[in-house]
Amino acid sequence: MNDLTIHPDESLLTAYAAGSLQLSQALCISTHIEHCSKCQQAVQRLNKLGSELMQQLKPSPTSSDLKASLLAQLDNLEDRPEIVTPVRVDNSIPRCLRQFVHSDYKNLAWKRVSTDIHSVELCRDSNGAKVELLRIKPGGAATTHTHMGDEYTVILEGSFSDELGVYSKGDFLLRDASHRHRPVATQDGECICLAVTEGPIQFTGLFSRLLNPFIRRSYA
Repeated sequence: MNDLTIHPDESLLTAYAAGSLQLSQALCISTHIEHCSKCQQAVQRLNKLGSELMQQLKPSPTSSDLKASLLAQLDNLEDRPEIVTPVRVDNSIPRCLRQFVHSDYKNLAWKRVSTDIHSVELCRDSNGAKVELLRIKPGGAATTHTHMGDEYTVILEGSFSDELGVYSKGDFLLRDASHRHRPVATQDGECICLAVTEGPIQFTGLFSRLLNPFIRRSYA
């Protein structure tokens, strides 16, 4: 675990500790925290504060019917041992992503996005946000673009740069419609990122903008 330089802001960490984030956003925060001792400690402090506040609340009365219904449901549950087939998972994969990545990144169903980039969609959130992994070849670049919704990114392997800086494993980035950037992977290795987009990207180049209607349709 490292002390990183690019972190979620305090409002995001507070919402994460309170359990009020969208699941896709929380997945990014969880992934970052596995790499970042600073944010892990911050969330622990927030959880402790929340626990102390909860203890100050007065308990609300509960009806006897509700208690009886809950106990009846518990009695009807069958205690069946779950049979789990052991799978050897790459230890570099964050624990919160192992429900999607069952062995390693190489064995995923990557789809070609461009000559430099491949992607694999992991799931969609209830608000329509797309959760995916992006794989950029060494020195590869994305087309200059902005966003029609917030984009959350966590670096899983390697590093990349854009107009605002250089980002390494574990770093957390948040981009929105005000950001126009062109991510470029470093030459020393491929870059794999977890990305959550709450809307399609918008190419800003003279000719690449012609692809934007197709991008919007493919996102939906």
